[in-house]
Amino acid sequence: MSLEPWARLGGREVCDCRVFKVRADRFCSPRTGETHEFFVIDSPDWVNLVALTDEGGILLVGQHRFGIDQLSLEIPGGMVDAGESPREAAVRELYEETGYEAREVRLLGTIHANPALQANTTHTFLATGCRRTAEPKLDATEELEVVIEPIEAVDALLLEGRITHALVASALLHWKLRGCPGLGRQERVP
Repeated sequence: MSLEPWARLGGREVCDCRVFKVRADRFCSPRTGETHEFFVIDSPDWVNLVALTDEGGILLVGQHRFGIDQLSLEIPGGMVDAGESPREAAVRELYEETGYEAREVRLLGTIHANPALQANTTHTFLATGCRRTAEPKLDATEELEVVIEPIEAVDALLLEGRITHALVASALLHWKLRGCPGLGRQERVP
């Protein structure tokens, strides 16, 4: 690629919204030399997990999402807390949201949710051998329902529009492109 990155000239915080901040950054175009201001959403990194049970189930969580003002069926996930690695956050989120622990947790892939506006990264993990060891430990603003679907239902859940969250669809795509590891199949590396 022959494109050059734009030079960042500085920025200022516009708004602190508790779970994210908005900043206005100034950049210089390498093509025109002109300066332009862009708004960026600064948030901690996120994690999500394709969490599988030994009995052939995938753990999902149903919850109300305020952006769309609807219930959403998703995989477990959340924010990486300060001082925490993405893997540590994934293990914590799985336990807090579902009460399940995994025998093994490993990275499947990393993406940028919306690099036009957001500065954070989403890390997708595969959690295998999941078993319930406790009740979920929800935050004050969380109301979740744990749903276990047969792994074979994943394609239909996406195609029928029961799963519509883009980061969840991306996580499931990472899992499928790698040959659905965790099912005793030979893993493919794209």
